[in-house]
Amino acid sequence: MTGVPASAAGGTGRPTPPGGKLGAAAVNQASLWNIANILTMVRLVLVPAFVVLMLQDGGYDPAWRAWAWAAFAVAMITDIFDGHLARAYNLVTDFGKIADPIADKAIMAAGLLCLSALGDLPWWVTGVILFRELGITLMRFWVIRHGVIPASRGGKMKTLAQGTAVGMYVLMLTGPLATLRWWVMALAVVLTVVTGLDYVRQAVVLRRRGLAAERAAARQAAAGAAASGAGAAPEAASGTSSGAGTESGSEPGR
Repeated sequence: MTGVPASAAGGTGRPTPPGGKLGAAAVNQASLWNIANILTMVRLVLVPAFVVLMLQDGGYDPAWRAWAWAAFAVAMITDIFDGHLARAYNLVTDFGKIADPIADKAIMAAGLLCLSALGDLPWWVTGVILFRELGITLMRFWVIRHGVIPASRGGKMKTLAQGTAVGMYVLMLTGPLATLRWWVMALAVVLTVVTGLDYVRQAVVLRRRGLAAERAAARQAAAGAAASGAGAAPEAASGTSSGAGTESGSEPGR
């Protein structure tokens, strides 16, 4: 006997079965050391490893660049799988929510900055892509209380184009493949700008709708409070009138 009323224990007094609410809550508390988070950690570790490999022997050794490409490719592949695993097997954690986007942007920024520093990629290309990614990240915080804008097909194509283009530049290709990588990077830049502008549009619309909903809710609450106050006033007046009649009626008896 615990002395706890049945209502406090869940309304029935019966123990909660393993598959009940407590069991579901336990499942939702995913461990930090799950496969999705481990893949994210691997990607974070690969960022400095990629930079070291990329800059070995002045950054122009094809063998070291091939190893750098391998590290970059593994990082991009883990980016695909960790998010899918987290959603599919309910492995979403606070660490994953923060570390995953950081790892995504870190490996891409490392690739772009290294290529521009070595003179393989114009700095304005790196600037456009990084400015877009940083701006969109800040905009997410700007509209987060109004909702979340889901990833679009254009955004996924942008990520694929960026990863493919950076990987092709890392490999130091020559001939027709060097020309092809230029066009792939051009496509990545176009998708970066177009999807960025579309995200700004969606964020502005979402924020306007959120503010309009908040104002409407505030007006509704104010109207409800006013109606409640107006309903209480006649009751108070009625009580005062009744009291006055009682006093006048009792006067002759004094």
